[in-house]
Amino acid sequence: MDETPATERALHLASWEDRFWAWLIDVLIVGAALSGLGEAVGTLSLVTGDLSFSPSFLGVNGLGIWLYWTALEGYNGQSAGKLVMNIAVTDERGDPIDYPTAALESFGKAFLLPLDALIGWIAMEGEYVRLFNRLSSTIVVEAPKEDEPAGVTYVPPE
Repeated sequence: MDETPATERALHLASWEDRFWAWLIDVLIVGAALSGLGEAVGTLSLVTGDLSFSPSFLGVNGLGIWLYWTALEGYNGQSAGKLVMNIAVTDERGDPIDYPTAALESFGKAFLLPLDALIGWIAMEGEYVRLFNRLSSTIVVEAPKEDEPAGVTYVPPE
């Protein structure tokens, strides 16, 4: 039986600061999109005289951001904010996550962020995870630079 030893790799955990900026970028993007959609629904409500659309639209912010994070992080581990900040969600070994894992991981930050983060900071101090990261067995890491070929160093102009 030939057992090859597992190769070790270093995973650089993302800082809370990078995670905050990625979150803020995402919230602004989704908020702008939902605001525009809400304006369209509101205009439709005024034109048709049926104002029943407007109140129901107020509760979609959390659902919208949850679906956004689930879709993008389940696809490639990065939302737009994470892409800008060069961080990604992975499993605890640094491998990609799937959609159900992304859905669980994203639930806490979409609906329960203050509690989710506070429990992570207090109960799992120094691990850089939120409660829902722990529940979904995920971590947020600095994204590897996959666009650079191995053995090549780029030198900027002087």
